[in-house]
Amino acid sequence: MHLKKIISVIVILLFMSSCVSKKKFVEMETNFENAKSELQQSKIENEKLEAKLNEIDLRAARYKNKIAALNDDKKGMLVNDGEIVLSERNKEVMRKTLAKVPQSSLSGATTLKDSLNIAIAYNISKNLGSDTDDLKLSIGETYVKINIDDNLLFKDSSFSVGNSADDILQKIADIAKSEPALEIMVEGHTDDRTIKKESYIIDNWDLSSRRSAAIVRRLQDKFKVPSEQLILAARSSFDPIVPNNSKENMAKNRRTQIVIMPNLDKFFALLGEE
Repeated sequence: MHLKKIISVIVILLFMSSCVSKKKFVEMETNFENAKSELQQSKIENEKLEAKLNEIDLRAARYKNKIAALNDDKKGMLVNDGEIVLSERNKEVMRKTLAKVPQSSLSGATTLKDSLNIAIAYNISKNLGSDTDDLKLSIGETYVKINIDDNLLFKDSSFSVGNSADDILQKIADIAKSEPALEIMVEGHTDDRTIKKESYIIDNWDLSSRRSAAIVRRLQDKFKVPSEQLILAARSSFDPIVPNNSKENMAKNRRTQIVIMPNLDKFFALLGEE
């Protein structure tokens, strides 16, 4: 009987020893799996960081190349204390462009800047197919402004874009997508007539902003211009180009203004296109 008790105690001790060993093994296995998971996560995060660093390096290289091009008088256009200075190559490009411009358009050019603006306007008009009175271009120092009469885009008091606008919008989209640094601002304008009370449009602010939004969405959704390049603006009736004192003048004030803001390199890229 005493022997049986001793054997029982030994069996119990062995069983307990086995349990402790198994518990430690499970704990070690869990720790190992956790360490593996943490290592894998660290590896993924490290790869993401390396990808970001590579992207930053590529951007820095692109910016460096652009700066080098702007400062190389054999390649680009220089600006010196606000004065425009052209390289020989770009002078030749401008001469060839101006040779195609009607002499009547050149009569008001008295400075290099005037000639440059005329050349750019001619080139963009050609690229956009501007041969009607519905599309008007003006050039500033850092932007190209395109005024499109509403009869080409919308019906009266409507903000639904007609298909007749697609040819122009496609060409504007092509210009935008050719240079990711460009921004396209779409600005809606109306005449000063009061919106009819039974209309679901609140007022001219509402109408001009809805029209701008419709053009922005069309450029984004149909012509795939990246959203981050698009800016929506609206002026209601408060920026007329002529007095609202006749039907003809009101029609001129009902317009959508598209402002393309390129850098100097883009101007010359446009000038050089055939």
